[in-house]
Amino acid sequence: MIKSNNFEKTFKVFKKHYKVIPLEIFGTDPYFTLVSTMLSSRTNDDTTLKAAKRLFIKAPDIFRLNQLTPSEVKKLIYPVGFYNTKAKHLLELSKLLINEYHGKIPNTREELMHLPGIGRKTANLVLSRAFDIPAISVDTHVHKISNLLGWVKTKTPEDTEKELVKILPKKYWKDINRLFVSIGRQYGSDKKIVEFLKKKNLTQ
Repeated sequence: MIKSNNFEKTFKVFKKHYKVIPLEIFGTDPYFTLVSTMLSSRTNDDTTLKAAKRLFIKAPDIFRLNQLTPSEVKKLIYPVGFYNTKAKHLLELSKLLINEYHGKIPNTREELMHLPGIGRKTANLVLSRAFDIPAISVDTHVHKISNLLGWVKTKTPEDTEKELVKILPKKYWKDINRLFVSIGRQYGSDKKIVEFLKKKNLTQ
């Protein structure tokens, strides 16, 4: 059983070493959060940030996005990973949101995952960041660091989320993604992350 003070210490240390994730410049707006997170899949921060900025200039809201043509969206978001598929999903998503939700971004995981191109990780991040609803968004960084800390022993991000929901107090759910992603990107390799964790006396 992991002691609660272990969680407290870890989050305190990570906050001291936190460096802002570029996509956070878009704030907590549900539309910006949803679209920028969707674009970020399989794409580095710099490319995602530039693509999102270009897109949001032309489409500052879901209604303007729905007015763009497929070729316009592709050109704006290129070269994010799978830009053809993402452009298709963005336009399908905008149409569905306007027709079924009056242009509003839904605030439940089930509804978000019903949208084209939106998986559980993105849905949880939107809930947490845009709606302040406790949810754990597990990407490769959260999955890896949670295992390196000894909090979980899991093989997949999906399994990591299930285990973290069981052991991690809800007050930490909102911060875990941004803090762990920040640390993961700063230190990169497993070896460097482990060295950092050992130096801070955070490993089990």
